[in-house]
This record gives sequence, C-alpha cells and structure tokens, in this order.
Amino acid sequence: MLVDSHCHLDRIDLGRFGGLAGVLETAATHGVTRLLSVATDLESWPALARLIEPYPQIALSVGVHPSEDGGRAPTVAELTALGRESRVVAIGETGLDYYHGADRADRQRDWFRVHIAAARELGKPLIVHTRDARADTLRILEEEGAAEVGGVLHCFTEDWAMAERALALNFHISFSGIVTFKNARQIQDVARRLPAERLLVETDSPYLAPVPHRGKPNQPAWVRHVAEFIAGLRGESLEQVAATTTANYGRLFGVAVEAG
Repeated sequence: MLVDSHCHLDRIDLGRFGGLAGVLETAATHGVTRLLSVATDLESWPALARLIEPYPQIALSVGVHPSEDGGRAPTVAELTALGRESRVVAIGETGLDYYHGADRADRQRDWFRVHIAAARELGKPLIVHTRDARADTLRILEEEGAAEVGGVLHCFTEDWAMAERALALNFHISFSGIVTFKNARQIQDVARRLPAERLLVETDSPYLAPVPHRGKPNQPAWVRHVAEFIAGLRGESLEQVAATTTANYGRLFGVAVEAG
C-alpha cells in the first residue's frame, strides 16, 4: 500500500478521469490507497471538503499557501475552527516562497506564524512549503516552537544540511517527482541518507510529474514512480519503502493505516 501524502485534488482536471472516483480507481491500480489533499486557500476549502467527503481514504489539511494573493488572510481563529473538522489532519500548506512573492515577504512571514500558532493550539502537524527562504523558514519554525507539533517539509528541494535542521525540529521530509529528475543529485543524496522513520512520498498533483511522465499533468497514481525511484536509491524494495512511508504517514497525521 502506498500513500500520496501531498496532492491537490481540487486542482486536477477531474474530467480526464470521469470524476474523482476515476482518479482514485487509477491510483488504486497502482497500489495507492490513501491520499492527503492539501488546501491552498480559504475560499476554495468548503468545495474541497465537499469533493472528498464521500471518500474516507482521503484526508484534508487547511491553510493558505504563501504564494496566494487576493484571498482571505488566515487567522488563528479560522484555522483552528476549520482544523477541528474530523477529516482535517494537518495545518497548511504554509511556509515561505521568496521565488514567488518576495515582495510580500513580510506578509508571508506573518501568515507562517499564524499557521504555526494554530497548529500548536490544535496539536496537529504542519505542512511546510519553502523555496528560496531557507534561513527564514528555519528561524520562524524555531522561534514559534513548531517542534512541539512537527510536520513535514513537502516537495523537498534542499540539501542535507537543511534536512538535518528539519529533523532536529521534529519534521519529516517528503519527496515529489523532482527526486526522479536527472539533475536532482542534491535531493537524491538526501533521499539516500534520510532516516527511514522520517521519509514520506508525494505527487503534489497536478504538478511535478515524475519520470517517466515528466511534463504531463500529475496524478496520485504516479507516487508509485517516486517510491520506486527512492527504493533504488536506498537499496531497498518498493515494498519496504511503501511500508515505511505508509507507517510514517499514519503516525505523523494520526491516521489509522495498514502498512502492508
């Protein structure tokens, strides 16, 4: 069994699959039986919650992506209210993105602190996006006591030094299709060295499709390619990586899973 620990089901062109049920059927044929659909804004969150409601194998997060602009600003009160919904297992996607929106860096940092406060109030883990913002990401996680709840640095694109800091802060590391790219040697090095108990895999669907589908719209089924590639890097079987990442997902997000 595999878990796609980070996808955006409301951003996928569901018509290509005949609806969400088709996405899940395709995923199941690849051994992917659980998913975490990650929120990026507050305006679309109610529709996302309705979309996944019939499918108990899908969990949710709630949060505002740092690159979002023009929507409602997150508050601790709103995030904690929505975060108490039964299907919500994490706060995020939050963090810092200075590649997109460096002109809004102050606002990004403020929003990041709001998400951490909400996560600590709820006792739920954080889903963190970081791009071109290593120092500030780590500093804010430390200053705001994020280690109390931990979480995951998703779609990891940094080096081993960054990974070590994240591990010390009680965070997991999740790898997307980027790890399969030929030029991703730095990320591959982290995937080899990472302690098994902190490893997760994801698609970030519909973005960042792995080899051999690079450049196409991504889908949860293709997390299998990520897991297979990482298994090769680590000298493990696909079954080992699947069992490890499934167990890690269940433990981090408080979801009952069978790791077989």
